[in-house]
Amino acid sequence: MGAILPLAAFVLMTLQAPGGPTTAALRGVVRDQTGAVLPGARIELIDSSGAAVAATAADASGTFTLNARPGDYQLRVQYEGFRVSTTSVRVEPPRAQRPPPPRVIVLDLNAVPQDITVNGGDDVIAAAAAANRDAITIDDSAIRNLPIFDRDVVATLSRFLDASAIGASGATLVVDGMEARRVGVSPSAIQQVKVNQDPYSAEFPRPGRGRIEVITKAGADAYHGGATLTFRDAHLNARDPFAETTPPEQRRLYEALLGGPIAGGKRTSFLFTLERRAEDLQAVVFAAGPAGPITANVARPDRGTEASASINHQLGKNHTLSARVNTDVSNSQNQGVGGTTLPEAGSDDHGDEEELILGARSVLTRHLLSEFRYLAGREITATRSVNAARRIVVLDAFTGGGAQADQDTSEYHFQLAENLTYVRGRHLFKGGIAIPDFSRRGFDDRTNSAGTFTFSSLTEYGLGRPLSFVQQRGDGSLVFLQKVFGAFIQDQITLGHHVSLTPGLRYDWQNVFVDNNNFAPRLSAAIALDHKTALRGGAGVFYDRAGDGAIHDVLRSREDRLQRYIVLDPSYPEPFAGGTADAPPRSIVSLDPALHTPHTLQYGVGVERQLRKGTTVAVNYLGARGFDLFRSRDINAPPPPLYLARPDSAFGQVRQIESTGRQTTQSVQVVGRGRVVRWLQGTIQYTLASVHNDTSGINALPANNYDLASEYGRADFDQRHHLEAVAQIKGNDWTNFGVAVSLSSGRPYSLRTGTDDFNTGQTNARPAGVARNTLQGPDYASVDLRWSHDFELGTPAKKGEDAPAISIAVDAFNITNRVNYAGFVGTRTSPFFGGAVSALPPRRIQLTAEFHF
Repeated sequence: MGAILPLAAFVLMTLQAPGGPTTAALRGVVRDQTGAVLPGARIELIDSSGAAVAATAADASGTFTLNARPGDYQLRVQYEGFRVSTTSVRVEPPRAQRPPPPRVIVLDLNAVPQDITVNGGDDVIAAAAAANRDAITIDDSAIRNLPIFDRDVVATLSRFLDASAIGASGATLVVDGMEARRVGVSPSAIQQVKVNQDPYSAEFPRPGRGRIEVITKAGADAYHGGATLTFRDAHLNARDPFAETTPPEQRRLYEALLGGPIAGGKRTSFLFTLERRAEDLQAVVFAAGPAGPITANVARPDRGTEASASINHQLGKNHTLSARVNTDVSNSQNQGVGGTTLPEAGSDDHGDEEELILGARSVLTRHLLSEFRYLAGREITATRSVNAARRIVVLDAFTGGGAQADQDTSEYHFQLAENLTYVRGRHLFKGGIAIPDFSRRGFDDRTNSAGTFTFSSLTEYGLGRPLSFVQQRGDGSLVFLQKVFGAFIQDQITLGHHVSLTPGLRYDWQNVFVDNNNFAPRLSAAIALDHKTALRGGAGVFYDRAGDGAIHDVLRSREDRLQRYIVLDPSYPEPFAGGTADAPPRSIVSLDPALHTPHTLQYGVGVERQLRKGTTVAVNYLGARGFDLFRSRDINAPPPPLYLARPDSAFGQVRQIESTGRQTTQSVQVVGRGRVVRWLQGTIQYTLASVHNDTSGINALPANNYDLASEYGRADFDQRHHLEAVAQIKGNDWTNFGVAVSLSSGRPYSLRTGTDDFNTGQTNARPAGVARNTLQGPDYASVDLRWSHDFELGTPAKKGEDAPAISIAVDAFNITNRVNYAGFVGTRTSPFFGGAVSALPPRRIQLTAEFHF
C-alpha cells in the first residue's frame, strides 16, 4: 500500500476544473438490438424551445459527432424501420485532451413499447430483459485507458465471470452474435465487451455469468487508423520468488489498424488489423531431484501473427452485408515447463488457422429484423516433444524424461447462425437456429508412445520401484465428424407500463454424447418501480457440451486401433517382466448407457437502484443446482474390501464417462457502476459465494471408485469472497489513470497419500475418512495501475473527433509486488508437502506507445 497512497494523493492534488469553451462535442454510436451499427441514422440535438441546434447522419461505422454550446438537450435518433429514440443528454465542456467516450444509442424495431426501450443515454432504469445493471461492460475508451495485461481484453473481463456458470469446454465467447473460439481481431478493433448481458436469454447455451460477448468495430466514411507498440522487459520487473535470478524476459507486441471508405463511397468501408506477438518469456523451474533442489530459468519463446480484413456494405437503407477474413499463425517452444516440470519434459507447438466470416443484417419489414452469419475455416496444430525419452513422474517432486506429447490435429469446419426479431403489439419475439460446430476433425495421437513411469516419492525413485507404467501402442489416427446444433425462441412481453416478462425455450444437441431431450426453458421478469428502481428475477435450465478430449477417448476405444496399457509395480527401467513385449490387458474408455447431458438450473432475484445520474447499484441473490454432471469412474477397479484384483481380467482400467455428478451454488452479488464523482468512474463487483460438488470434471476419477460420497465437498474453484473492480481517474491532461483491483479468498485443494491404495494405477488416493478439497489455499490480491497521456499532432479533421496524436502509457501489474503463491502440494510423499511450488507473476511494468489518427 505504501506505493499507492502517495500516488493517490498526487492524483487528488492535480485534478483541475474544466475549461469553458463556447462549443463542445457530443459523440455517439447508433446500434440495433443485435449490436450491429446503423450507418445513415439521422441524429438531431433539440434545445428547450424544440429547435434543432445541430443535426448529422451516422457514418459507415454508426458513429456521429454533434457540436453545440454546453447545456441540456434532447437527442433524437431516427432510422427507417426502427422506433425513434429521444434521450435527455447534457453537452459538457471537455475536461481532458481526449474527448469523452461516445454514447451508445440502441434503437428498437418499430412498435416496441417505449416503457421497456433501452434508451441510449442509459439515464433511467429500464424493465427490459437486456437492461440489467449487474452486467459488466467495457467499451473502446475503457480498453484504451484501463490496465490490460498484454492487451488481452477477453482475459481481463473473464475475471468477472462466475466459475460455476462455465461449461465443460470453458467460457462461452460470442463475437458479433456468433459463438467463437477467439476474437479474431486486434484489441484496437474491439468496440465493446460485455459480461452477463441478459443472463437468462434463450439465445445462448450458457448463463450470462459464463459468457463473454464481443462487438467489433466496422469501417467508417473517413480514414482512421493507428499503430501500437507494447513492450515489456525483465529489467523493469520484480523477481519471481521461486527464481534465483530475475528471468531475462522480453515481450514485444506490434499492432496496426486501418479503416475507411472504399472508392470514397458512403456505403462501403473496410477495416484491416494486424497483430504481431514476439515473446521471449521464461519458465521458472522449482523442483526436487535425487541430488537435491533443482531451480532454473528456462527460455520459452513464442511468436504469433494475427491479421484480419473486413468489408461492410450498406445495400439500401435496410440491408447491411459484411465479410471478414481472419488468419493466425503461432509457434511456441518449451511449453509445459515450470514448477516441478523440468526443461527436458517440454514440448514445441505450431498452430495455423484461417477463417472466412460472412454476415447479412436486414430490416425485412417494419416489424421484422434478420441477422445471419456464416463461418468457414480450418485449423492445423502440431505438438512435438523436446525429448523422445520415456516420461518420468515423481509425484510433486519432479517430472523429467520426455514430454510424450507428440500429436497432430486438423479441423475443417463451418458455423451458421440465423436470428429473427419480430415486433407486434406488446410482444418482441426473437428466435433462431445455430450450428456452433460442424467439423471434420483429424487427430493423429502419438502421445505416451514410449510410456510414462510414475513414482510415489524420491525414495522410491532412488530404489527403482515405480508405482505404475502407462503406455499407448497402435495406430493413433482418428477422423470423425463433430456436430453441434441449437435453436431457441423467446418473447419479451410488456405487461402494463413498467413490467416485462420474457419466457423462452432452447434446444441443444451434439453427436457422440447423444441425448435428444435437451429442452431448456427460461423465464425472466423485470418491474420498473419508478425511473430509478427495478426488481428483476429469473430462472433457467442450461445444458452443457462434452469437450474434444473426451470424444477422442471414446472414439479411439470404439475403433480399437490405439491401445492403452497400465502396468502396476513394473520392473524398471524395462517395464515388462523378463524384458518381453507382452502387453497386459488393455484399458478402454466407454460411455455410460444411461448417460444424460449435464444441465444446470440457475435462478435469482435482485433489485437495481440508480443512486444518481449515471450511477447504479444492483444487489442479487443467485442460486444454481447442477444435475447429471460429467465425471469418470473406473468400473473395473478392484473391489473392496481388499482391492486386489480387477473383476474382468480381460481389461485393465475401464474408464466409464458418467453423468452422475451434482453441484450446489449459493451466492450474493453486489455490482456498482457509473461515475462516483466528476473525475472517477468505473465498475465494482463483489461476490459472497459457496460452491460444493462431487466432481472435478469429465476426466476426473474419484479417489475410491466405490466411495463416491467422499467426493462431495468444496468445488475446486470455490472462493468465499471475490472482488473485482476497474476504474478510470481523469483530471487534467496529465492525470489520466486506470485502476484494476482483484481480491479473492483462497481455493481449496486435496490431501493425498501419494500411493496407489486401491491398486488402480491412480495417484489421487486420500487418507481414510478424508473428503475431497479439505485443505485451504491462500488469498489472492493484486492492484494494477495505468497512466497515459496524449500528445496531439494537429487539429481534428472534424470538430469533436480525435486529432492525430501520439499516446504513451505505463502499466504496472501487481504494483505492490504481493507474492501470490500457487501450486500448493497436498501429496504427503512430496518434499514440498504443504507448500507451494510456484507463484503468480510479481510486479511487471508494461510500456505502450501509440500513434492514431
